[in-house]
Amino acid sequence: MNTTASISVADLIRQHAVEVYVLAARRRGDRTFTINAGTVHKALALSNRIPPVCAALGSKKFLTENLLRLVSKTGPPSGQSTTVTYTYEFLDPHDRSGQLDAWDRLRGALKDVFAELGGGEAYLRAERASFRDASDRK
Repeated sequence: MNTTASISVADLIRQHAVEVYVLAARRRGDRTFTINAGTVHKALALSNRIPPVCAALGSKKFLTENLLRLVSKTGPPSGQSTTVTYTYEFLDPHDRSGQLDAWDRLRGALKDVFAELGGGEAYLRAERASFRDASDRK
């Protein structure tokens, strides 16, 4: 019985990137570093697998697990080429602001507006009441 767990291509790519690029950059004390998709593709002896390489190197999972921020991505508009190069920046492990996604940043954006109207529940009650009043008048 084979007890070796199979590893996905994406996981293999991310593992290679961590071992060869992320850890080396951390050891050197670099603030930023780059990874070229074609170099990773060649190092792993992949055949016609550039799209998964690009997807893995730009994935939220890769960024989050390694406390990275994608600074830039250069290459053709398709973003699927051996010439695509990613530039990453290390995040401060104590600073969680760089990890907020768009929804988290948006959450609470209208908090002050709802507070002026008596809170979200009060606003909804007033809107429902005005809707019912308008339909009663017909």
